Amino acid sequence: MRTRLAIRLHTLLERYFPERRIFLRSDTDTRFIRLKPGSQLLAFSGASLVISWTIIATAILLMDSIGSGNFREQAKRDQRIYEERLNTLSSERDMRAKEAREAQERFNAVLAQVSIMQSELLTSETRRREMEKGIDVIQATLRRTMKERDSARDQVAQLTEAADGQNPTQLASTDGDQTQALDFVAAALADTAAERDQVIADAKDALQMAEDMAYEMRLLQDQNDQIFSRLEDAMTISVEPLDKMFRKAGLNTDSLLNTVRKGYSGQGGPLTPLSLSTSGGAPSPDADRANAILNQLDRLNLYRLAAQRAPFDVPVKGSFRFTSGFGMRWGRMHNGTDFAAAHGTPIHSTADGVVTHAGWQSGYGRLVKIQHDFGIETRYAHNSKLFVTMGQRVSRGQKIAAMGNTGRSTGTHLHYEVRVGGKPINPMIYIKAARDVF
Repeated sequence: MRTRLAIRLHTLLERYFPERRIFLRSDTDTRFIRLKPGSQLLAFSGASLVISWTIIATAILLMDSIGSGNFREQAKRDQRIYEERLNTLSSERDMRAKEAREAQERFNAVLAQVSIMQSELLTSETRRREMEKGIDVIQATLRRTMKERDSARDQVAQLTEAADGQNPTQLASTDGDQTQALDFVAAALADTAAERDQVIADAKDALQMAEDMAYEMRLLQDQNDQIFSRLEDAMTISVEPLDKMFRKAGLNTDSLLNTVRKGYSGQGGPLTPLSLSTSGGAPSPDADRANAILNQLDRLNLYRLAAQRAPFDVPVKGSFRFTSGFGMRWGRMHNGTDFAAAHGTPIHSTADGVVTHAGWQSGYGRLVKIQHDFGIETRYAHNSKLFVTMGQRVSRGQKIAAMGNTGRSTGTHLHYEVRVGGKPINPMIYIKAARDVF
């Protein structure tokens, strides 16, 4: 059975691979090599495998080359999009900063106007009180004069009755005295009438003046309402974006403001509430509105101070591109954001703070660590040069280093970290939160 199968297989191979001979001839001899069907099949199979492997490998290389080209083009497109977006954000940031400065200038002008109006309001209130006191004095004088007039009338009536009851002899004897008394009473009545007329005229003038003062106070109150409304709107527009910025950054605004308030050191101090009441009573509605605005202004001032102490700024001011974000990378955690730019590009502090490290650290290369308020720390790694020393106090926007490629780095870039309570968080949280404010 096995012999028959071998014969059939040999016959099939001879059909496709007949026995061939390769002659090798020399000057004195001739030899040949016989290629059996099995040998030819083996050679054919080997050649086919080599050709197939070559075709597959070439196809893989071509596909990889095409894919790499597409990836490079995609990376270039992404880079251009990033750069355009960063330029747009930079323009918007400059625009927002300009609008903030203009709003601050308008606010300062309105605040000065409010101070003037408050002074005028206090003066008007003082004048009103004086007019009220004057009217009270005039009314008291008028009442006293009327009493004196009534008393004089009673005396005249009594004298007239006495004169009617006497006889002619008595009248003759007392004629001189009565005439003198009547002259005195008549003069007193004339003086009283003149004084009454003058008091009435003064009272009318005082009432007219009081009406004019009331009209002026109504006009002043309307103007104050307009000013207060503008101030309240300005405060809302100024405070709400800052409040939203800190909340987006994950900071507790009440705790943050209390921390800043405790740390005042000659930077303005909390604003003192107004008191427009001089009689010890409850504050007026204007005083309540003014105090509410002052509270908002104090909150705005605290937010301004806090914004200088939290890392809301971008560490690279010039043109740059993002090369790696916060998160997992190559199977390990990347604790910061990478900014790539030209070698030697200035690196700036993103907030006020104190330098706690300025030197070489394994992996980071030349590293700067800055401790800020609220338990926040920032790190700036892979620098080529350092411009600060440990223990130095730095301000927001101050140049602290130059971009480089030191430490465990694959190219010139800045590795920027933000840590809260020692735990790394995404720096873009702060940068994005401040996008619509600064």
